[in-house]
Amino acid sequence: MALSSERFGPFLEKTIKITLKCGVFQGVLYHVNSDRSLLLRAVKNFETGRSIPGVKLFFDREIVNVELLDEPDSGKGTATVSECTSADEGNKQADTGPEDCGPWSSPCVSLESQLRPSDTLEYSLSEEKREEDVEYTVVDCFQQKFDPAVLHLKQQRVVSIAGEGVNLCRHGKLSWLEIATERHIFLFDIFFLGPQAFKNGLQMVLEDKNIVKVMHDCRWISDCLFHQYGVLLFNVFDTQVADALQFSMATGGFLPHRVCTLQECLMQHLKIPSKWDAIMKQQMASENPDIWFLRPFPASLLKALALKAMYLLLLRSSLMDKLMSDLTAVVTDYLNAYQTGSGDHLESTKPTCMELPQELRQLADIQKLRREKAIKDYRMNEDGLLIRPAMEFKARNDPQKDGSYRDDRDCLPTNKAVSQMTAFYNQDVVRQEKFENQNQMLNLWKNLIPTSSWL
Repeated sequence: MALSSERFGPFLEKTIKITLKCGVFQGVLYHVNSDRSLLLRAVKNFETGRSIPGVKLFFDREIVNVELLDEPDSGKGTATVSECTSADEGNKQADTGPEDCGPWSSPCVSLESQLRPSDTLEYSLSEEKREEDVEYTVVDCFQQKFDPAVLHLKQQRVVSIAGEGVNLCRHGKLSWLEIATERHIFLFDIFFLGPQAFKNGLQMVLEDKNIVKVMHDCRWISDCLFHQYGVLLFNVFDTQVADALQFSMATGGFLPHRVCTLQECLMQHLKIPSKWDAIMKQQMASENPDIWFLRPFPASLLKALALKAMYLLLLRSSLMDKLMSDLTAVVTDYLNAYQTGSGDHLESTKPTCMELPQELRQLADIQKLRREKAIKDYRMNEDGLLIRPAMEFKARNDPQKDGSYRDDRDCLPTNKAVSQMTAFYNQDVVRQEKFENQNQMLNLWKNLIPTSSWL
């Protein structure tokens, strides 16, 4: 029995159990795609109990059975929804051994490699304004967590990187470094770890030319990392630069008069609502930069940092798709140039002819049409740049109209409290550095003066 949106309509946002050919998983049903695959969040391996972060896709051909659960962790199905694997599909999958199945293999794959991010986020950020569950690891010490995190990062091909602090440049101070992969999100507490975090492995990751680092406006943090920690970034994909290039391509070659913030890019390319709670939390924190040095750090802001790093990866995928759209369209025309038409003229066509084909010449016409449309849609400044309107963040719900509303500012300390607490930590850091300097001087004198003189 095939899966369908109509059949699964009543089970959206409900916890279901999916039996695959190579395992059993449970999660909250987000959406049934047109190809009959299921999109779930808060996924957990039903047999091992291991949670899988992010949103995952389950293919129709891999699904044997789907059940609706009484409770997320009950493990008892109340209704068998569908048996969706036919005998033919079963035979096709018989060649795939158990070793090919697992939480990160084809039955349950990451969105980075299988989904268009913009399509995914339409369901992960529902109209009910519920934020997506996200799992992350706070790395604030060198025992247990740090080495496994660095080892995992060294094995990646693409990671996203973001930093938080005060005046992030050579004169500022870095507090948090967020690094996300397809599988996990790490929040490195640089305020606690200090420069040793980079010497113990982060510098190697950031300077690895084989790892793509996805960042937004890398100018500031790169200046901070280089002058304060001696880190020279390589192989960076900057989403702010990619957004400007995509704008130029979409307008036939015009450049915008300004660049976009990360929040604007998320709203435009990933269709994230402007009143999304994580965006609002970031705005609140920016009003008092000292909050980045508050310890313990508010859990709501930790989640906002994790989501920011996670969506940077999806933003890169969305921008890559748009930047490659012209190439994809022309290649499609190339594929159909000869095979769909008559072959009579092919005998007289030289395979080595280097004349520019009509399929490529059409790019000039496309660019011309885009420029004409852009002139109508945008105003132009005196420098010949198109005036790009700023996106406004919508106001939060009126508390009187929504009884369930709670202002997140109530969860955050006041500016005075933050200043007092951060001052305490800063004094403690100064005392620790002074103590270390005194020990270094003492050891130096011990090495210079003979041991007998100490007696």
